[in-house]
Amino acid sequence: MPAVAVPAFALSWWAACYLIGRDPARGPSSRAAAALLAYAIGVLTWTLAPGSAVAEILLCVPALFWAGTAVALLPKLVPERRQIDLGWLILTVPFLLMLVVLPPAGRLVVIAPLAGGVVLLWRFRDQVQPTILPSALAVVAALYSAGLAALLLLDVGAPELVIAAIGLDLLMLAFLVAIADALDVGERLRPDLIRSLAAALLGLVAVGAPAALTMLSSPGRTVTVLQFVLVAAVMTGIGLIGQLRWWLDSVAFRHDKRLRQDRAALLSLTEALPRRRSRHRLVDTRRPDFLRFTRQALDNYGRLGRLMRSPLTSLPAVERRLSGLTIEQPLARAMELRAVLQESVDRLRPAGDFATTDEWRHYNALHFCVVLGLDPYARRQRTDGLDRESRRALDWMRRYVPRSSLRRWQEEAAAIVARRLWDELTHTDPRWLTRVTTRST
Repeated sequence: MPAVAVPAFALSWWAACYLIGRDPARGPSSRAAAALLAYAIGVLTWTLAPGSAVAEILLCVPALFWAGTAVALLPKLVPERRQIDLGWLILTVPFLLMLVVLPPAGRLVVIAPLAGGVVLLWRFRDQVQPTILPSALAVVAALYSAGLAALLLLDVGAPELVIAAIGLDLLMLAFLVAIADALDVGERLRPDLIRSLAAALLGLVAVGAPAALTMLSSPGRTVTVLQFVLVAAVMTGIGLIGQLRWWLDSVAFRHDKRLRQDRAALLSLTEALPRRRSRHRLVDTRRPDFLRFTRQALDNYGRLGRLMRSPLTSLPAVERRLSGLTIEQPLARAMELRAVLQESVDRLRPAGDFATTDEWRHYNALHFCVVLGLDPYARRQRTDGLDRESRRALDWMRRYVPRSSLRRWQEEAAAIVARRLWDELTHTDPRWLTRVTTRST
């Protein structure tokens, strides 16, 4: 068992950490990571107690998170998306209870929410990117369900191989989610994934192989658990290498705030390079994708590492700003993109002195909360160095503007900025004229 369990545990644990490290705030990534972690713990439990009820339950739990992943991948324009997501959260609890009380055959009930999530994603397949995602996810979900049924219903001679096959299906799920995430934000996936996977395979050979040999030569629960913990620690460090560096700096340089900030900025840029497209063909970008990229760039206005990965660094306005530079660097593109976004936000400002009327809401929502990075709802409000206008805006938002209203205004203002940038792109970039001429012929 260790010869199969250790690689299955190590790769699933690494894949979960990799998805979390890409962007922990994204729903599909976090839910797919939860499915992989549940599977990894299930492999550990099966190694300690083969065929136990706890191990079977843990190997069934990924189906529930897989269903949640499919729901999170639904297009944001689906009207019932929020209700569907809430329904998944509510239904997860009774299905977990059923896993505990039902016999092995009854635990296959978890396939029902998985099938439901895949069917929902298939229903809106024309709005999902990439277009092959719903069908690929359906095939992998069917293979996972077949493996789960074989494990719970059939007396297979080598259950370890079935468990390894289930792990392979979950790794495919992680890969599909990573592709969808990269396409959604306009980033590259392969260089970053290859780097992390190569490190994971090296860690598996360097640590996983000795761990498996140790478990075979010295069987025992304590030794087995310690070896799995060692493998998990190594794979966590590989998958979350960026976050680990930040944590080490916060410990090693805890008395030097300036050094921590400088190193955090440099590490952020270093992590962004493998995920940045050297040239994004905006001429091939659809209008909805362009609007989404603009909203994401505004959300990441204060983080140069995120801006450096944005497809909008290829905007003609950015190109014009870089025309006078002798050396072009990705960091320079990110800084010029920030300047373009700031100019676009400034264009939202109405004429006259600062006010809090409706015509000012879009400018106020973006200028003070995005460009200046102020948080009107922070518990410890710091107003040192702020001008009178910023102080008035903060006080007004804190007193009279709910969080939901402010967020709605920011989304509306981001849409206005995106439309203006899109119009500028389509009317000033000569490549668009070629594109229109080619399509007409």
